[in-house]
Amino acid sequence: MKDKSDTRSTYLQFILSMVIIGTIGVFRRYIPVSSAILAFSRGILGSLSLIAFVKLRGRRIRHGIEGRKLLLLILNGAIIGVNWIFLFEAYRFTTVAVATLCYYLQPTLLILASPVFFKERLTSRKLFFAFTAFVGMVLVSGILKAGGAQTDSFRGVIFGLAAAVLYTAAVIGNKKITGVDPFEKTIIQLASAAIVLIPYILLTEDLTDIKLEPGTIVLILIVGVIHTGLVYLLYFGSMEHMTAQAVAVLSYIDPVVAILASCVFLREGISILEMIGAVLIIGSAIMSEKEGGRT
Repeated sequence: MKDKSDTRSTYLQFILSMVIIGTIGVFRRYIPVSSAILAFSRGILGSLSLIAFVKLRGRRIRHGIEGRKLLLLILNGAIIGVNWIFLFEAYRFTTVAVATLCYYLQPTLLILASPVFFKERLTSRKLFFAFTAFVGMVLVSGILKAGGAQTDSFRGVIFGLAAAVLYTAAVIGNKKITGVDPFEKTIIQLASAAIVLIPYILLTEDLTDIKLEPGTIVLILIVGVIHTGLVYLLYFGSMEHMTAQAVAVLSYIDPVVAILASCVFLREGISILEMIGAVLIIGSAIMSEKEGGRT
């Protein structure tokens, strides 16, 4: 049985992973490369650093995953890679706070999809929370403002929602792939996310035009090694010893940190409507997951 100090350390690791990932939007703003290049770099650096971190902790990485599972993991990795592109584009076109809140519709989308993919019952309470999250999304999107649907910010909202849909698909895929160590799953998917982006990059990017200054290289390394490799190490290493409900609730440290970081470091304000929308989205997602834990 774990003592109190071990339990405290476990929770601190998980909270630290959420705080770190909550700042990725701010870092993306200062990296002057395309979203595809950044997603590719994140996949490569994330997979390599996670392998190194796992080995440093003395944990073995097995080889020889069943062919069908390996294929599904690669497919899931491809979904994750495209998901990152949409998310990074969302950070470009709208505020980090709005992009993050759009992305965090994912729990609500997963609950709506659960009757189809997991044969779970969709209760009236869950439908109410889904509707509440949708109302929050409308408030956050800025569509209620005059000409809101024609702005670059609204374009960012669309990218954020697309990222949320793809992340939901990736979560569903991961739930369907059982019997594989979570670290191995993640390493394969991170590497796949990078590899499948290579043809897209070769077709759409002028690689001779990319100029990487030392500061940019450092920021890309931070996103790949810290925001990806280290975050996944802390996340999976701690959640093994936590209840599902604790993981679900503490995961919302991420959007809260993202909102605060965008206000502090990017001087991005948040309107009253956006603040109300944030409360509705995060609150409904937390309550939905609590409801899900009881059924």
